[in-house]
Amino acid sequence: MPILVSICDLEKISSLREEYREAMQCQILHDAIHARAGWSVEYLIEMDGAAVGYGSVAIGGPWKTDHIIYEFYVQRESRRHIFDLFAAFREVCNVRKIETQTNDPFLSVMLHTFSQNLHSESILFEDQFETQLQPAGASFRPREAADVEHLKTLQLDDGASWIVTLDGTLAGAGGVLYHYNRPYGDIYMKIAEPFRRRGLGAYLVQELKRACRTAGSVPAARCNTQNLASRKTLQKAGFVPCGNGIAGDLRDLAIEAAVPS
Repeated sequence: MPILVSICDLEKISSLREEYREAMQCQILHDAIHARAGWSVEYLIEMDGAAVGYGSVAIGGPWKTDHIIYEFYVQRESRRHIFDLFAAFREVCNVRKIETQTNDPFLSVMLHTFSQNLHSESILFEDQFETQLQPAGASFRPREAADVEHLKTLQLDDGASWIVTLDGTLAGAGGVLYHYNRPYGDIYMKIAEPFRRRGLGAYLVQELKRACRTAGSVPAARCNTQNLASRKTLQKAGFVPCGNGIAGDLRDLAIEAAVPS
């Protein structure tokens, strides 16, 4: 069972990546890394002369000095050998960290099997309930050019696509990011400090979900594990947790090999 792992162009694993996306059936947190020039190194994994999977390593952006394995996929027919294939991949890429999501059935298993110092970095949410929230005096509309300076004053994102107002006064802003795997859209928002704790955040998320679905996409969201306010807001607007963003340090290969069977 000869295994060969080699660096390749993104195009060479494009069909395997589509299989991976289909298997995931959810928002893929690190999907956009592949398309950013200089951010990712792709590895083709072959067994007995045939391509059976791939692995991806982030080397740019926040991982420029601390590279991570962020994607790993093996075709169904070869999954009896998935641990051997991963061992060959990690030996060639020589990376000591993994970042993935717990609803990834491939790399999350490798992380839990071969890593230590695991920690959760975010909570992932999927849309399961439609809500009918309508705080008194609240309205939702597209951002206008005249809003930009006011958004800056309130320390809100002046590039946000949507606005929530309270009694006609700008109170918050948000949008939907589409740089993850389609059809998923990542919802983000912020309510200005003077308008918080009035239900406007959940209302804004609800309306952003509606805008996302109207555009033919599937709403998704995430927040920091320690952000209780965001967790409550997302759940009130109909999102439910579906996984965690997690990271860990791979144990030394020599230590793995020394463990008795």
